[in-house]
Amino acid sequence: MNDPILVGKSATEYFRDLVSDALACRGMQVKEATEFYLVNLLAQYLRKERLFSEPGDGSEIEPLALMLKRALEGDRKTRFANLKRLGDTSLFISGFFGDSLARSLVPVDYYIAMGERAYDALSEEPRGPTGAQALFSELALRFPQFVDLFAEIAELSDLGSNRGLLRLYERFLLTGSERVARRLREKGVALFASPPRRRPGVFEH
Repeated sequence: MNDPILVGKSATEYFRDLVSDALACRGMQVKEATEFYLVNLLAQYLRKERLFSEPGDGSEIEPLALMLKRALEGDRKTRFANLKRLGDTSLFISGFFGDSLARSLVPVDYYIAMGERAYDALSEEPRGPTGAQALFSELALRFPQFVDLFAEIAELSDLGSNRGLLRLYERFLLTGSERVARRLREKGVALFASPPRRRPGVFEH
């Protein structure tokens, strides 16, 4: 993501506008706390080290299974922190890098299943912050919708460059998404061929 998009705005303000616009465009109604959570998640993950197990210790994303193992084996505080990290990481990666996952050994469905499981477990935590159970319950129940929302936000945040348009066209070829096709046409990209059949597990609204 290029720095110029944030000129004059904080990361939180920038993503608040994107999330609000994307939700309105889809006609999605979410809890105010959920929208606030999504905005802050995106702002925090601008710093790539948020994806790593320890900031500055390397460039590999910590395996989701290891996050889950630590969560299940830790005390209540550790469990909550690691389940939250697992849910957040799964949502961010499956939304922003779903196209890459379609070509990897680890499918996007795996990230979605892990994220749903993490948020669902958090929704059952009896001693979490006030309102947390309802928040995490919505994140778990509507996880695929939020993945697709993040995918659209990734497109919106990069459409000003040729690289962004190329990435969007690649997504169209992989998924056959009518929403993506419409956005390409709005940008003046002619679609002469029909895309392949959509792959199972790819969500569109």
